[in-house]
Amino acid sequence: MTVNEFDIDGVSDGNINYLKLNDISAYKTAFELSNYVWEVVSGWNYFAKDTLGKQLVKAVDSISANIAEGFGRYGKKDKIKFYRYSLGSLKEALDWNEKAKVRQLINQKDYDHIFNILNMLPKEIYNLINYTNQKLKY
Repeated sequence: MTVNEFDIDGVSDGNINYLKLNDISAYKTAFELSNYVWEVVSGWNYFAKDTLGKQLVKAVDSISANIAEGFGRYGKKDKIKFYRYSLGSLKEALDWNEKAKVRQLINQKDYDHIFNILNMLPKEIYNLINYTNQKLKY
């Protein structure tokens, strides 16, 4: 499933178009990264997958999952809390990516790709937090 096939809360009410999960750049980027990491880790041997691989995949999956969960929450504070959780998952993913490099489980190209996206995502998530703060009253 691609991110374009995954549509949550995409409704239109007359002339008002509501924000959809897939409109959120941070979500789309994190979702695509999670599938990329899945492909990388799926090629590892059993021990590497079972130890470091599962942790890396879970951390990266949690970034988009927390954005999605926050998006589905009603109140501004609750939404932002989950967007901030995604930042914690992002830092965890950076740690696992470093360990994968040091333990020679990941090639330089894949490491760089993951690292660069993980370093770009905080700005997108903070933009989402700021947007939520500005647009929602409560």
